[in-house]
Amino acid sequence: MLINRALCQSWLTQVTYRFHIGNGATRFQACHQSFYVQRCGSGQPVRHFHAQKARWSSIKSPVITPAGDSGGHVPMSNVIKAIAFTGAFSLGCFAGATIVEYENTRSMILSKAKQARFGWMQSRSLVDRDSWSQLKNDIKRFWDSLSPGDKTFAPLLVCNLLAFGLWRVPSMRNMMMTYFTSNPAARIVCWPMFLSTFSHYSVMHIFANMYVLHSFSNAAVLSMGKEQFMAVYLSAGVFSSLMSVLYKAGTRQPGMSLGASGAIMTVLAYVCAQYPDTQLSILFLPTVTFSAGAAIKVIMGIDFAGCVMGWKFFDHAAHLGGALFGM
Repeated sequence: MLINRALCQSWLTQVTYRFHIGNGATRFQACHQSFYVQRCGSGQPVRHFHAQKARWSSIKSPVITPAGDSGGHVPMSNVIKAIAFTGAFSLGCFAGATIVEYENTRSMILSKAKQARFGWMQSRSLVDRDSWSQLKNDIKRFWDSLSPGDKTFAPLLVCNLLAFGLWRVPSMRNMMMTYFTSNPAARIVCWPMFLSTFSHYSVMHIFANMYVLHSFSNAAVLSMGKEQFMAVYLSAGVFSSLMSVLYKAGTRQPGMSLGASGAIMTVLAYVCAQYPDTQLSILFLPTVTFSAGAAIKVIMGIDFAGCVMGWKFFDHAAHLGGALFGM
């Protein structure tokens, strides 16, 4: 089993937005620096963190204020909203997963019973199918050939690609900053905690996180089931955002965060905890192996040190919260 790692650029060169007013129009500029992805490494996925600076007023939109204007102070009402939203959202996810799991099991049983009773009628109708029906059958056959992990990963990938595409549309960037970046000092706190987990700004950022998720999703889905996996993944994304909100509020360092790494850290931690003796290796160093249990301990130790030391390279609080959620 492989572990993947993506390292993003320094927090000083994270996604920076500058709005210049001229001729009644607002021009948006974004600067970003590429980062690399390491396959089979003993690291974690990346969640961007952009610390708020004293000159924040010079880079925020005069029309839409995606980040808070509280000058480093996080309103207590925002923290309370974040906690309440996390609890309600997680409860809804697991309740919904239980209902969907029941309905899927019921539908499967009825389908098997119907097939056993009327299978001879269905076999006769195969002769009269046209090319369109044949194409649909081919697509269905391909989908059925996928592993449970791939079937669960596919819709998550589509959602992340859609959000990534929206970042490329200039007219949508105000909306993306408002709803697809999590900042405890912002006017809107709750839904960005969820939507930011599907938000990636650079190509390497989304590639790294999706690559890690794909590598570990199959083992997690086989262990939990697809319905419970989705509930855990979505709840973990919001929970990791909550940990980031609490950390920023406690340290009085609000800033924007985006990325799926908090939820992916939950999947990674869960797999490593369930299969701690699995041997992992590092890219370009296949002879260097270590156990999954040791790897997750090192990762969590680094993130804990990042929180204590105040490192700004990653959103360490979100990473650590996601890992704890998966344990």
